[in-house]
Order: sequence, then structure tokens, then C-alpha cells
Amino acid sequence: MPASNSGAAPSRGALVAAFAAVYLIWGSTYLVVKFAIASMPPLLMAGTRYALAGALLYGLMRWRGEPRPALSGWGPALVIGFCLLAVGNGGTTLGVQYLPSGLTALLVATVPMFLAVLGWASGVTARPTGRVALGLALGLVGMGLLAAHPSAAGVARPGHPAVGVALVLAASLLWAAGSLYSKSHQPAPSPFLSGAMQMLCGGAVMLAASWLSGETTGFALAQVTAKSWLAYAYLVTVGSIVAFTAYVWLLRAVEPALAGTYAFVNPVVALLLGWAFAGETLNAAMLGGAAVTVVAVGLVVLGGRRGPAAP
Repeated sequence: MPASNSGAAPSRGALVAAFAAVYLIWGSTYLVVKFAIASMPPLLMAGTRYALAGALLYGLMRWRGEPRPALSGWGPALVIGFCLLAVGNGGTTLGVQYLPSGLTALLVATVPMFLAVLGWASGVTARPTGRVALGLALGLVGMGLLAAHPSAAGVARPGHPAVGVALVLAASLLWAAGSLYSKSHQPAPSPFLSGAMQMLCGGAVMLAASWLSGETTGFALAQVTAKSWLAYAYLVTVGSIVAFTAYVWLLRAVEPALAGTYAFVNPVVALLLGWAFAGETLNAAMLGGAAVTVVAVGLVVLGGRRGPAAP
């Protein structure tokens, strides 16, 4: 875990470790989520994952001397946790039931595109440049190719790819909205305590949704396989405590456009792991859509690296 913010410039080693976490670990979580929900209800798995990770991280930060967060900080933590985790990650967890993990990661790569549009519409960022506009247009083409020709291999609920696409795109939209909101609404001075608060709130919302949807009815721990337990343990520790807090730290340590470059790497990692370990196939339309999407994200992220609009 990178050191807590102290005003000093982050070290090269801390930056490399944080980028490695969001690049490689997040890229692997799409496949690991598929393994976890093979014998666990999806919202129950995701809710307990973040509630447990948040509780562990919160306790660790308090033990290390972080002051108790102000009561007013729990409001922003709930909003951010709802957008990023309850809807953002929860929607992706539901969507991966209907889609290959690699395709899911490619759809999540639309987050920088949503950030560009929502940031401009809300006045948080400048009007998109020509390269950003071109990237947005190419992104629509790439999404069209991916949504029209999904692979059915390795999915838990075949026959409903449109449901998966809709869930993941909605999740990406809310993730982008929550990210913009978090720029001016921080739950606590420490990025790690903020991350813990967000995980606690997002996990609680997903647990409530799991109970209301009837996921827990008839579920027994005895039905969970060893493979799902191992995947769950990985998601709680490495996927949540390490990778999510690394992302929260990066948002403060570097410019958002640089932190957003994880969108280039995650789909490649997810596609390769899904092909190697889950029998997911790669057809020509998917590969073409993937290439167009990666180029589009590159134009949006790198084309938008300029100062904010003048007042």
C-alpha cells in the first residue's frame, strides 16, 4: 500500500506499485468475479466483499493513528460508495453473468468517455478537444461492434447479452458520475480512510439490495465451492484493499487523466486471462471492437490532458 499523503511528492516506487495494482490486479478481477459468483449470489458476494474489506481497512487506519472521520464525511462516502461500488461494481458483477470477462472489461473502458462528457456537461472540465470528440465517436463504433457480436463462451446465463451490456454501461456511467463528485467531496483527509468509508457504505447498499432481491433465500454457505472461496479471498484483500485504495491514492497523487490510463490495460489483461483460464473465445468482430475501443479511450484520455476551462 502506498504511503499516506503527507504533502511530499510521491516516490517513484510508490507510483509504480500503485499503477501496477490498478493495471494488473483490476484487470484480473473480472475473471475472478466470475469464479466467485459461480457458487455465490452476485450482490451478496460483492456486498460482503466490500463491507469486509472496508471494515478491515478502516480498523487498520484507526489503529495506525488516523483520527476518527467527521460525521459529515459519511454523507459524501455514501454518495461515492453508492455510485462507484454499489452501482458501478455491483452492476458490473451482475453483468459478468451474461458476458465474457474480457468483453465486460472492454465495456468498463467507456468510463473515461463518460467522464469527458459528464465533466464537460457539468462544467467540471473543459469542452472536449477535437481528439476527444473523435475518440467519443470511435468509442460508439467500438461499443456497437462489441455489443452486436458478443461471445457466448464462459457465461453463466447465455442468451441475454443485451442485459449484460446494459448493466455494465449503466455501471460505468454511475462510476464516472461518482468519480466527478469525489473530486470536490472527500469523506476524510486520508485517501485510505476515505476508501474504507466508501467501501463500507457501498457494501451496505449492496447487502440491502441482495436481501430485497431475495438472493439470500435458500442460500447456504455449504454450497460455496473452494474455488469460489479462493476467488472471494482474492477480491477482498488484493482486489479491494490493495487495488481500490491504490486507485483512490492515485487520484490525489497524479492528474486524473494519468490515473485513468488503467482503461488501456485492464481489457487486455481480462481478455487474455478469460481466454487462457475460462475458455472464452475471441472472434474477429470482438477483436476489431476491442482495438477501436482502446484507440478511442486513448484519444479521450490523452486528448483531454489540459488545464481546466477558464471561468
